[in-house]
Parts: sequence; structure tokens; C-alpha cells
Amino acid sequence: MQTPSLPPMAELLANPHPFFAALREAAPVLKVEAFMGAYVVTRHEHIGAVLKNTTVFSSRGMGFEQVLPPELGEEVLRYFRVEHNLISSDPPEHTRLRTLVSRAFTPRRVAELEPHLREITRGLLDTLLARDEFELMAGLAAPLPVTVIAELLGIEPEHRQDFKRWSDAILQAASFTIRDKSQLGQSIRQLQDYLEAAIERRRREPRNDLMGALVEASEAEGGFLSTLELIDFVRLLLIAGNETTTNLIGNGMVALLQHPSEWERLVADPSLLPNAIEEMLRYEPPAQSVLRVTTQDTEVAGVPIPKGSRIMLLLSAANRDPRRFPEPDRFDITRDAHGHLAFGHGVHFCLGAPLARLEARVVFEELLRRVRRVSFAPGQEDHIAWGETFIVRGPLSLRLRAGRR
Repeated sequence: MQTPSLPPMAELLANPHPFFAALREAAPVLKVEAFMGAYVVTRHEHIGAVLKNTTVFSSRGMGFEQVLPPELGEEVLRYFRVEHNLISSDPPEHTRLRTLVSRAFTPRRVAELEPHLREITRGLLDTLLARDEFELMAGLAAPLPVTVIAELLGIEPEHRQDFKRWSDAILQAASFTIRDKSQLGQSIRQLQDYLEAAIERRRREPRNDLMGALVEASEAEGGFLSTLELIDFVRLLLIAGNETTTNLIGNGMVALLQHPSEWERLVADPSLLPNAIEEMLRYEPPAQSVLRVTTQDTEVAGVPIPKGSRIMLLLSAANRDPRRFPEPDRFDITRDAHGHLAFGHGVHFCLGAPLARLEARVVFEELLRRVRRVSFAPGQEDHIAWGETFIVRGPLSLRLRAGRR
């Protein structure tokens, strides 16, 4: 089968799945210069195997310094060059770092957040549903998770909007199109300055929040994390806690609106919601790809890959692999979506997965209690703006209308 040609970038960002499917069938491993010169892997079985093999496929490729453009300048790029980084480290270092924060994301700790999550969600929905037309992303999908992760970290309420802007700036810096490098650099510097001051305050005056716990845990081990590394840790938690849930809610709503029969099934039987969320994660995962770097000459699916090569694992393609999920392009909230790779696999399985699932469940439960029908606002369905990166995927805005119960 002939290798498919890369479509125009605007077309690919609007709907990557046809190209991913063609690539998956024609060349399950292919070096694509437009994708950072990486060997792109698209099939479920191969991606799962790579994610489990941390010896040959190192997570060093996930460091933001690997994908940020040099145009941002050395002053900004140096913030991301740290020795100890949770997302770009391998065992045993990764195990040590993950232990620092894992206690904050246990199922019990996450479950304890539900009443407060529900309170926040209800307040946001009260404001949104008072209007004939509302913007889901800015009004609910973005502020809910950023409020929760900011509260966990101990960020003051007056800085939460700043945190959303700052985390968006880092992801925009890793996108295909950077329109205003000076503005992005300024936002990244502002985040750095804020976190440096916040961490130093917690060293002087310990606090009972997640940022304080990270400082305390590091100090207990002899201060093995520098201020720069602690900032990197907090920055990662902020971005992951923000973007994962925001995109899960946005992608899930788009899928339901484009498949109205599935919305009706939820209305008729809200108990289907937990399974529906797994299907949302499979169908349009918030994280579209992850990167790895080979530590030795190797091969994937019989394709030789030299040592030091960048590997791009397309989670989105794996989640629609017909070898794993029959009729993968069909959105079905009763499907057995077990085994999807939306949260990764192996030692780097998403630490915040229980929180993202809970936040999404609460949002859709509260929406279903209040709303009988939801629809795209006029002109919205055919003009959804998606982000310009293959790291994460979700609608930037989503104008909707709802019929109250």
C-alpha cells in the first residue's frame, strides 16, 4: 500500500483521524519530517509495547526543552532544562519523583474532592445556563480544572486566571504556529517568577498544600530538588491538571453533539456516564501523542530505528485501531473501551487520571440533571477551532445552546 501524503496542516489539525488511519494501515512505523523528524508509531499493540519498555525507549523525549522552539530565546528555554523531571525521566529516577506527589492523587484523596467539585460545577453552570447561548470552554471546561489544581497547589484565587493563561502559553509555544513569541516568553517568565517566589515562601513558612508538600518532601531527602526543578514539577502538574480535563470535557461534548442518539441514551440512563467517559477518552483523547527517544539501535514492527531517534506515539491513532476496537470510528457510549491509551500505559500512566475522570463525571452529571437538550450554537459545528499542536487536542471554544428541564 502506498504511503499516504501529508495533508495541509490546517486540514490535519481540524481532523487528523483520516490521515492517522491511512498511516496506520500503510506504514505502522514511518519517519515523518513534519512531525519533528520522528518515527511515528500508530498501532495499539506497538505503542503499548514501546510505552512498557523504558530501557530502550526513554522518556527523555518528553521534556518541553525537546519541543520548544529556539526562537523563544535562551532566557526562557533554560527554565525547562532541569536534571530531575517527572515526565521525562525513567526508572528508578521516575519512581522516586512520582512518589513525591502520588499521595495527593490516590483514589481516596480524589474521592474526597467530589463535594467541592460539585459545588464549583453547579456555580459555573448557574451562570452559563442563565443565558440562551453560552461558551462551554471558557465558562466551565477551563475554569473548573484550573480552580481545582490551583487550590490543591495552594495558588491564591486572584492568580487562577493568570495560571490558565500561563499554562496555555507553554502549550502554544510547543505548537506548529507561534504568532507572538514575545508575548509567550513574557507569560512563561511571569509563571517562573511567581512559582519561584511561592516556593521560597513555603521554604520559610511551610503550608498545608501540594506545593508545600513537594518542598517538604524534597527537603526531607536532603533537598535533592533545586528551586528550578520544583518549579518544573509544579508547572507540569498545572498543565496536566488543566489541559487533560478541559479537553476531555470539550471533546466529550463535541462527540455527544455530533452523535445525538448517544446523548439521548445518556438522558434516558445517566448510569451509563462512567462508561461514556471511557468512550470519550478513547474516541478523542485529550493527549494526542507522546514522545520517546531510543537508547540503542532497535526496531518497531520490523522497522529498524537507530539509537538516539525520536519516536512519536500517536495515542489517538492507537485508540482507533480496528485490531483493538471494532468499528473504531463509531462513537458508542456502551462500548467496552477497556484498554484505550488516552492516559498512557506503564510507569508513566497519567497520575491525574482519577481526578480527570471524576471532574468529567461531575460535569456531565450536573449538566444532565439540568438540561434536556444541548446543541451547537448557529454556525459553531462547522467552525470548531482546534489547537495547533499534536501534544494535546481539544476545542479552543465551543458555543452551545441548551434546553432546560
